[in-house]
Amino acid sequence: MLRTSASRVLDDNDREEVLALLDSDPVANVFVASRVRTVGLNPARLGGQMWGFGQRGGLVSLCYAGANLVPVNAGQEAVLAFADRARKQGRRCSSIVGPADAVSLLWERLEPHWGRARAIRWAQPVMAMSGRPKVAPDPLVRRVRPEEFEILLPACVAMFTEEVGVSPNGGDGGALYRTRVSELIRIGRSYARIDDGKVVFKAEIGAVTPQACQIQGVWVDPALRGQGHAAAGMAAVVDAALACFAPIVSLYVNDFNHAARAVYRKVGFREVDTFMSVLF
Repeated sequence: MLRTSASRVLDDNDREEVLALLDSDPVANVFVASRVRTVGLNPARLGGQMWGFGQRGGLVSLCYAGANLVPVNAGQEAVLAFADRARKQGRRCSSIVGPADAVSLLWERLEPHWGRARAIRWAQPVMAMSGRPKVAPDPLVRRVRPEEFEILLPACVAMFTEEVGVSPNGGDGGALYRTRVSELIRIGRSYARIDDGKVVFKAEIGAVTPQACQIQGVWVDPALRGQGHAAAGMAAVVDAALACFAPIVSLYVNDFNHAARAVYRKVGFREVDTFMSVLF
C-alpha cells in the first residue's frame, strides 16, 4: 500500500510559493490563482482552506477546499493525502472540479464516504486561445450596466439551470447567486447583447490573473439559437478579454456539448486539457 505524507492547511506565509505553483499552469489553475491573488490564503477571506502537499519551500501540490474542491498539480500521493483530509472533514463543497486524472482518483476515494453524486461530468475539454478571433465579433455585445441587473438575471438563472441541472435559487433563495451576478456586472466582467430589453447572448469573465482569464456562463436565448449569435458573441467577449484582462482566454465545456465545442473551435479556441466535475 502506498504510504502518503499528510497535507497541511496553508496561510498567507505560503502565498508566494502557492502563486509560483499556480502560475506553472496558468490556464488550468486560473480559478484558484484568481482567488489567491484577490484575497490571499486566510480562510476567512478565501472562503475556505488551501491545502498543501509538501514542506514549506518544497510545495508540490495544492487543493482549494471551499465551495468547490479543486486539486492543483496533484499526483497520486497528493490526491490520497487530500482525500484523507476531505474524508475526515466531511463534504462541505457543492462540486469537485479540476484535471480529470486527479478528480477521478479523488472521487474514487471519497465516494464511499460522501455517497452518490447528483451528476458526474467525466470529460470537460479545457479550451484556450491567445490570438484574435477567427470570426467577426458582434458589435452589439458590450459590458452590462448595473441598472440592467434585473434584465440579465433571468438569463443567468436559465443558463445555470440548463448547465448544472438545478436552479441557483434553491437553498438561500438565490441570494448568493444574485450577489455573484451583481458583482461581475459591477467590476465590468459581464457581457451581453441586449435587444429591446431582452438578452440575446451573454457571457462572463469569471476568473482573471495576469496570465489568463476564464469565460463562463455562455448562453444564447433558446429561441435565437442557430443564428450565429454564439460565435459572434464569443468573438466579442474574447476581444474584450484580450484587450482588458489577460493574454490568454480560456473556458471549459462538457464533452457532449458538440454544438458549443464547434462554436468555440470556429472562434479560434483549441483543446489544451481535460477537466472532470462531480456535482452534488
